[in-house]
Amino acid sequence: MQKKVPNVTFRTRVRDDSIEGPNPFRWEHKTSDDYFAGKRVVLFSLPGAFTPTCSTYQLPDFEKLYDDFKAKGIDEIYCISVNDAFVMNAWAKAQGIGKVKVIPDGSGEFTRKMGMLVAKDNLGFGMRSWRYGAVVNNGVIEMWFEEEGFSDNCESDPYGVSSPQNILQALKEAEPVAA
Repeated sequence: MQKKVPNVTFRTRVRDDSIEGPNPFRWEHKTSDDYFAGKRVVLFSLPGAFTPTCSTYQLPDFEKLYDDFKAKGIDEIYCISVNDAFVMNAWAKAQGIGKVKVIPDGSGEFTRKMGMLVAKDNLGFGMRSWRYGAVVNNGVIEMWFEEEGFSDNCESDPYGVSSPQNILQALKEAEPVAA
């Protein structure tokens, strides 16, 4: 049986130019189907917005390689984290992200249902996502990239398996070779 992404509702904030003032955003509920139905996407998850590895390497490198992923048949790239919509949007803006879309999993429901929720109390984070990546085709997980050492309060923050470079290489290797 193929594993599907869980069906959850995300509380997002979207820009609405009809709203005046310094915060022209409104709440919008998005479902798993809104993000995954009828699309082939790369989903990657990380422990937290504004954290060092996530901000220095993972998110900016996915942004830089976006067109390479599109050339391999990927429709969208999504970054999900157990952070609220305000934090995710501020992080994307601070990082200058325009292609990768951020998904707020504020309560950790999606992450928990994916089996990737871990305690990071040792860092003062509370419950967060383990670092992973996936290629998801119409809601079905096609490829899985989980960092080693999955555990609560892990002393290290492994990064490499879920890097954009590694996922892109796996997509290249999965292509049929022309005769």
